[in-house]
Amino acid sequence: MTGIMTHIRGTTKLIAHLGFPTESFKAPMIYNPYFEKHAIDAVVVPMGCKPDDFAAFLKLVFKLSNIHGALITMPHKVTTVGLLDEVSTTVAVAGACNAVRLGADGKLVGDMFDGEGFVRGVLRKGRTLTGTRALVAGSGGVGSAIAASLAKAGVGTLALYDAYVPMMNGLAERLRAHYPDLTLLVGSNDPAGFDIVVNATPLGMKVGDPLPMDVDRIAPTTFVGEVVMKQEITPFLAAARARGCAFQVGTDMLFEQIPAYLEFFGFRSSTPEELRAGADLRY
Repeated sequence: MTGIMTHIRGTTKLIAHLGFPTESFKAPMIYNPYFEKHAIDAVVVPMGCKPDDFAAFLKLVFKLSNIHGALITMPHKVTTVGLLDEVSTTVAVAGACNAVRLGADGKLVGDMFDGEGFVRGVLRKGRTLTGTRALVAGSGGVGSAIAASLAKAGVGTLALYDAYVPMMNGLAERLRAHYPDLTLLVGSNDPAGFDIVVNATPLGMKVGDPLPMDVDRIAPTTFVGEVVMKQEITPFLAAARARGCAFQVGTDMLFEQIPAYLEFFGFRSSTPEELRAGADLRY
């Protein structure tokens, strides 16, 4: 990513990458080399914002004359929804948002691409989703988005689990409202009998975190997904790999969703392959 910072000028469009903490952020190492390659006058800038300050800061950062948009990550994806003027259907179902741009008359417009990125990655690896049984552990921003996109993709049974029961139940209610034919299971993170299991919790971001579910109960034929990006092979994925499971790392979801982000922000689109080739990922 040499040269990126020297190319920021007065005309550069700022895309704020909002979350806390920022140490695990990977998006700048993907977007910025891509912008440089194609001479796109834009830059993604990590901005650490604590939860108590976020509502005020989101409004203020969009007052900047050179702001173009914002990437939203943990722990702000759910909070963002109530701060917007206009949201997509996916945001309404997921109850979370990870992309914001200025719309007409300065309105804040939000969309959600985490789930789309996850599903695209699974399909690209040759897995079938229609009629399958899926478990999503974690009902926060990313978990809600993945659950919504799995439902849209046609899974037959979807199980939800979160230690915070009200959040889990809220997601279940929104899914029932939009996907009445979906078989929905709530309240257990036992992975036995599922075709796809996903860790959409923060477990794995800190050394010593417990695993998000009992990996010994995962069948070797199960496809295992991870959202944590602090390292490529998390302890959860290492344990699943040892059982012989096919899996998807956290950054796969990121690469698959970035083309959708680029279109949302009005930039030229790309492919996951091009983005991977140019990325400057470091762990």
